[in-house]
Amino acid sequence: MAIITEEPEPEPQQQPRKPKTKPKRPSSSPTHGNTNNSNNNPFSFWFYFTLSVSLLTLIFVFTSSLSPRDPKAWFLTLPASLRHHYSNGRTIKVQTQPNKTPIQVFTFQEGSTSSENVVIVHGLGLSSYSYRQLAKSLAAKGVHVTAVDLPGHGFSDKSVEVPVEGVNGILGRFQYVYSEIQEKGVFWAFDQMVETGQIPYEEIQARMSKRKVREPVDLGPQEMGKVLEEVIDSMGLAPVHLVLHDSALGLSADFVSQRAELVRSVTLIDAASYGAFPLWVLEVPVVREVVLGVSFVYAKVVGLCCSKRVGVADSDALRLLLKERGGRRAVVNVGKRVNSSFDLAEWGEGLKAMPMQVLWSAGWSHEWSQEGDRVANALPQASFVTHTGGRWAQEDATVEIADKISQFVLSLPKSVRKVEEESIPEHLQKMLDEAKSSGHDHHHHHSHGHGHDHHDEL
Repeated sequence: MAIITEEPEPEPQQQPRKPKTKPKRPSSSPTHGNTNNSNNNPFSFWFYFTLSVSLLTLIFVFTSSLSPRDPKAWFLTLPASLRHHYSNGRTIKVQTQPNKTPIQVFTFQEGSTSSENVVIVHGLGLSSYSYRQLAKSLAAKGVHVTAVDLPGHGFSDKSVEVPVEGVNGILGRFQYVYSEIQEKGVFWAFDQMVETGQIPYEEIQARMSKRKVREPVDLGPQEMGKVLEEVIDSMGLAPVHLVLHDSALGLSADFVSQRAELVRSVTLIDAASYGAFPLWVLEVPVVREVVLGVSFVYAKVVGLCCSKRVGVADSDALRLLLKERGGRRAVVNVGKRVNSSFDLAEWGEGLKAMPMQVLWSAGWSHEWSQEGDRVANALPQASFVTHTGGRWAQEDATVEIADKISQFVLSLPKSVRKVEEESIPEHLQKMLDEAKSSGHDHHHHHSHGHGHDHHDEL
């Protein structure tokens, strides 16, 4: 009687496992059908698409747009030295090409306007801010100095507004949607869909058909030459003693050849076909963020490649001007357009009558001294002088460089400036000419006294 057989009980424990697997089969088909329905639902599609784009937007905003977009707010975040430099300068509108948006070019001046005019043109990654001490030293020696921020640099425009007709390809459409989300908010289209019951395709297509976007400055030597020409003409500086530093030679060589009548002399400061600052650090992802985002890293790059004696404050000011408002992309674009393949000897051959001086760093490196010898051999008519600074000499050898530039400029015969013949506006000149001819007639037909009274009234 004590024997109880419960061996059949394990079978009922295994039986429930069978019905558990059976319901899974029919349940999978309805789920699959619901996914198809949801994929065909425009509400669901737009929601997930907007969600993915918004996440990417947040990433881009966090990594590349940490600074304020408002120019005034951005300006207030700059160091006091940069804001002071801007307040002492002026901007000039320059038309590089017909039917193109004018570009605002920043200029900085020092010294008496009645003396010889020196125009300093910087290299890639620099601006007129880097030459403010050099300009003061030259002004103290009786020279009038104008330093220019080339487009894409310093306080000049770093981007231009260009019309875009239509959007091509999936990438183009994605970029447009991204810009719309930035402008109108993440859930703009979703809200429109909730209100109207449909995706606002017509409005999107209408806005896509013709719109304007801002693109980084992308100017080559011809356009940069036009910038220099208009700055010199509008400020009445011609003829000028041109000082070209670093890669400015590749950007301005064509201008000197084509408009030699505007140039009185040329001084090259460590000017070669390639610039001192390595542009590749501004192109490689992650590297560019670290270099421009960390003041210490940027200062190290400048110390290794450009100058060992640039101050921390000056280095950080250059970094901020290069980092903000699309400066990095503009500098890279301009750097790719630099005319680094032109023949220096052939260029100098066409300018034999042009007084030239070459200032070269004597102690930067052995390779750089060899490059100086090559430039001296290519320009035998130029006087070759060395200095003790680095490749960015304007920062660590200001007084020395100013002495040698002023001695060279003031040793030349005094420049004869062109006097504008038509200083009176055209419509007033026409009225005066008519009055003179009318007075001439009165002089013949009436007494001399009457004619005299007529001119007095004018």
